[in-house]
Amino acid sequence: MNARLVPEVGSDDAPFWESGADGVLRLQQCASCTRFQHPPAPRCHHCLSEDIAFTAVSGRGELYSVSVNHQSWLPGLEVPYAVVVVAPDEAPDLRLVSRMAGLVDPGAPPRIGDRVEVRFDEVDGVWLPLFVPAGAGA
Repeated sequence: MNARLVPEVGSDDAPFWESGADGVLRLQQCASCTRFQHPPAPRCHHCLSEDIAFTAVSGRGELYSVSVNHQSWLPGLEVPYAVVVVAPDEAPDLRLVSRMAGLVDPGAPPRIGDRVEVRFDEVDGVWLPLFVPAGAGA
């Protein structure tokens, strides 16, 4: 079994961590300037408006950065695994730090520019967004 670090969920970010229950990624979006933001906050990072809400997005994006780890930093963490930074299609200037779901194939590791889509892993009521290569199926 893969080890998972579970975030401490607060009132500002609860909708983000709970949104995976229905398989949909939701990001905060400002109604005033229309910009998406992450991490969630009580006001817009750009225009400081408090008129923000969680909006469903496609869950697809592009790998902006990849780090394949061969060292198990947590007990029970299987290696190799990839930590990724994803630029969502709806907000290409935003960055989501996550992991690729499953172990990395040493013969075909993920690469910057690869297309990915979200999958969720539920741990203690928190829905962790993980990514898989686009078109990989359920």
